[in-house]
Amino acid sequence: MAELTVGPVEDIPPGEVKIVRAGELAIGVYNLDGNFYAIEDRCSHDDGPLCEGDFEPLEAVVICPRHGSRFDIRTGRPLTLPAYIPVDTFEVRVEDGMVRVVVP
Repeated sequence: MAELTVGPVEDIPPGEVKIVRAGELAIGVYNLDGNFYAIEDRCSHDDGPLCEGDFEPLEAVVICPRHGSRFDIRTGRPLTLPAYIPVDTFEVRVEDGMVRVVVP
């Protein structure tokens, strides 16, 4: 496992997302009221981008911009069709004011 440095905590304010890359893998890193979550930026329904969709912090949900599937950013679990397969999630660490994601 490796750690990908996303950046300073201040770069991702509450209610925001930052998309980062680890090689071919794109990851959306979300700030949910000071807690950070990371999910794969790929809708399991059709492999399109996911994290570019609307983020609803009150529900901890990202909405796929292509077909409207809703995913829980904490678990990667789809909440509505057409998606029914979860997306990958990644451990996020905050150390010394820096956000880091553990990637395979």
